[in-house]
Amino acid sequence: MVRNYLEIAERAYSGESVTKDNWDFRIIEKVQALVKKYSLSWDREIICPDDENLIDRIFQAGKELIEDIGVYALSERKVIKLTKEEIEDGIRGMNRSITMGEGKDSRILYPRRIMDSRPPIVWAGNPGVPTPERIFKDSVRSWAQEPIVDLITCGSLIDVDGIQVRSGAISELIASRRELIYLKQVREETGRPGIGMLAAESSVTEIGDLAATHPDLLRPSDAHLVVMFNELMIDQGNMLRAANSLYYGMINASLATVMVGGLAGDAHGAAVVQVASFLAANIVCLADYHLLHPIHIHYVATSARGCMWLQSVVSQAFARNAPAVIVGDIYPKSGAVTKELLYEVAANTLALTVSGGHLEGVGSADGALPHGTGLEVRLMGEVGHAAARQGMSLQEANHIIIALLSKYESVLSREGGNPGKSIEEAYNLEKLQPSEEWLSMYQEVKQELIDLGIDL
Repeated sequence: MVRNYLEIAERAYSGESVTKDNWDFRIIEKVQALVKKYSLSWDREIICPDDENLIDRIFQAGKELIEDIGVYALSERKVIKLTKEEIEDGIRGMNRSITMGEGKDSRILYPRRIMDSRPPIVWAGNPGVPTPERIFKDSVRSWAQEPIVDLITCGSLIDVDGIQVRSGAISELIASRRELIYLKQVREETGRPGIGMLAAESSVTEIGDLAATHPDLLRPSDAHLVVMFNELMIDQGNMLRAANSLYYGMINASLATVMVGGLAGDAHGAAVVQVASFLAANIVCLADYHLLHPIHIHYVATSARGCMWLQSVVSQAFARNAPAVIVGDIYPKSGAVTKELLYEVAANTLALTVSGGHLEGVGSADGALPHGTGLEVRLMGEVGHAAARQGMSLQEANHIIIALLSKYESVLSREGGNPGKSIEEAYNLEKLQPSEEWLSMYQEVKQELIDLGIDL
């Protein structure tokens, strides 16, 4: 494994030299050609397509893209080419279950099927959301204490001891270790010492990631991020993160935030790049599982139509053609103490659950503000479990999602967004319970979801 990865990494020095602008042009040109070749398009009224032929065409287009173009080594401005055999080996290696956490708190992540009756894993938190140290622990505790939660993650510390955290500086090293100390305390305080985590979110560079790899901090049974940049690019820092796992352990979570409306065009072109990104991440990120987190170029939120459509078709494409653990990120436009947040969470959860994905979130308020709490996480888990339990079909989910879009879609383009309130306003922090206002909204929306056909 070590030699194989060294050989892959060496291609970042020996591959074809390409400027960043020319790489971007290749993406545009190649994706446009594949969209035409495979006759790809999408219908804004069908968020969860029940069309096996379309799903398979998207997968084949993505596979052809990565075979043809490779991955751009951003630090060296070279192309890492991947062989067809390597890509096939990567696909075979992903069809397995992963155990995260320890002891009674451990959970098994498994490749889900389309309309799978098994409940999705509920991964709670707002990964990467910039979070002040004063509210960090309370934020994590608000979702770690929810019984429906299987695994946890967290935001990124923006300050430690009153000092701003800077990328690549001593403060990043301290913040990454401080984050893991707080997470350990939360695990113990909530009676879940063995719960698995996606952590080291305060590590913007490889410095913080390396600083966190210690059994008392980021355990071998936990996950960390190995990022691919949009579109189809990786740098030495993230390859160092992957290589670090070869000896220490840890679970590598690939993250490729493909842009809907970016270089690849609308949702159908972006879906092709997302498939290609996951197939590449099997190799260059040494991925154990994939985080599915598209970003809409105008709306950002994963609850936008194009992003939910992409999450649905890509989850289905892998379930049908290359089974792997796919975890869908839920990053709504709205923040806590808004009904729109709950509508967005419910819609995004349905799209992922019926399509074969697991659930991670909630990155409320576009993941730009620490306006997330445990209450919307509770709803995410309840909706995901209900959809699986009742055997909800793609068509049934689509009908409910379209109804929910009518309740929140207007906020996606609202100037200033719909940020809601911080956890300091949304929760009684002494009791760590939602305010009466926030709990009342949750109960009202939950009844609306029941009326729409979700068996909560």
